[in-house]
Amino acid sequence: MSSPHALYINGQWVDGTSHITNANPSDLTDVIGDYAQASAAQVEDAITAARNGQKEWAKTGLEQRYGVLMAIGDELMARKEELGRLLSREEGKPLAEGMGEVARSAQFFHYYAAEVLRQLDERVDSVRPGVEVETRREPVGVVGIISPWNFPMATAVWKIAPALAFGNAVIFKPANLVPASAWALTEIISRQALPAGTFNLLMGSGGSVGEALITSPAINALTFTGSLEVGRRVAAATAGNLVKCQLEMGSKNALIVAEDADLDLAVEAAFNGAYSGTGQKCTASSRLIVHAGVHDAFVEKLTARLAKAKVGPALEEGVQIGPVADARQLESNLNWIERAKAEGAKLVFGGERVECASDGHFMAPTLFVDTTNEMAINREEVFGPIACVIKVADMDEAIATLNDTNFGLTAGIITDSLALANRFKAQAETGCVMVNLPTAGTDYHVPFGGRKDSSFGPREQGRYAREFYTVVKTCYVKA
Repeated sequence: MSSPHALYINGQWVDGTSHITNANPSDLTDVIGDYAQASAAQVEDAITAARNGQKEWAKTGLEQRYGVLMAIGDELMARKEELGRLLSREEGKPLAEGMGEVARSAQFFHYYAAEVLRQLDERVDSVRPGVEVETRREPVGVVGIISPWNFPMATAVWKIAPALAFGNAVIFKPANLVPASAWALTEIISRQALPAGTFNLLMGSGGSVGEALITSPAINALTFTGSLEVGRRVAAATAGNLVKCQLEMGSKNALIVAEDADLDLAVEAAFNGAYSGTGQKCTASSRLIVHAGVHDAFVEKLTARLAKAKVGPALEEGVQIGPVADARQLESNLNWIERAKAEGAKLVFGGERVECASDGHFMAPTLFVDTTNEMAINREEVFGPIACVIKVADMDEAIATLNDTNFGLTAGIITDSLALANRFKAQAETGCVMVNLPTAGTDYHVPFGGRKDSSFGPREQGRYAREFYTVVKTCYVKA
């Protein structure tokens, strides 16, 4: 391995055709390292290696598979402070969130290690006398994984862990903005008892490595988390080759604050949902749908909460909102703020860059009022620390506003009414609903995914993951 951060193909560290430099968004003078970039030819090498490695891995005994996944999870948990610091340094989320993401990644491996031992087939009697029918789940084969930059470890792991648990081989392409966490994870995996080719790391751009992966007819499944625009491209490319596809894409999540809401609870849910992770979450509540009766009090309390929030470098003690991911994202966020103003939205807090001791991509948490659901800022995903309040007259208007979007990932409500909560759960057109909780924050042992343009294909996480990572075989036996 002549490069310090090389690719990993067929059980070997391999140089790329070029390198990129990874810098800290909290301090642009802090270079994390140089990371290799794969070529299209190396994508083909990885696919060939994966096809060979998968055959061996699928035949590996369950206890060995269990042990591999447990060992990965154990090391992640033991190193959560070290790796959380690396993650926060390269992505920009506060250290507590970075450490929490590494710990959650460990939990994913532990959960799917247990799933290895819970792979139970089903037997039923045939409609024909003397015939028994068995349904078996077998590995889908070679799985391509394209993960996003906002959760550089957790999102990758909730794809990698079930893929390996169910006997598949993996070709992992992380977002080029956050290669350090992916490389650190791969280094841990590389030391496990996996057949060569079972796990491969291909760092590189979406236009070269990603394109080669999604257009390949030699893989069996591809799972992608990213933007709607790219997701549509992935769906079209994989469909042409009849490659199984799973997509998690955009969102425009809403939190309803009912007239009977506990406003302190509502403010904390809105703050955590809209501004944690610098708002760079697919589950962020960027639309705050507030009943007219509590609108002014809620806005006053939330504005006061934002005024107390500390913006700064991710590793600095007490920071609640770190930098946005890069200069391009910061420019996009600031452009959205100007566009919202032009549409008639009233800025009540934030809306500007924040200067810190270090040179980074910092901006103030931003809140708009007097917005409508027709404004572009309430229709399109912004992916920054920006939330818009939409005033509504009653629950009918709140539900209608909630559902008036082409996205449908998460939604929340703050209410003391069981009747309103039950109505919301029944009528929200989203894949996940939260009652008296932030829209951001999901568990690893239950299904995750959305509706409409937010998701496509089988759900992720929990036992539902097997729908994507396995294929069903029906066996008929006459005694």
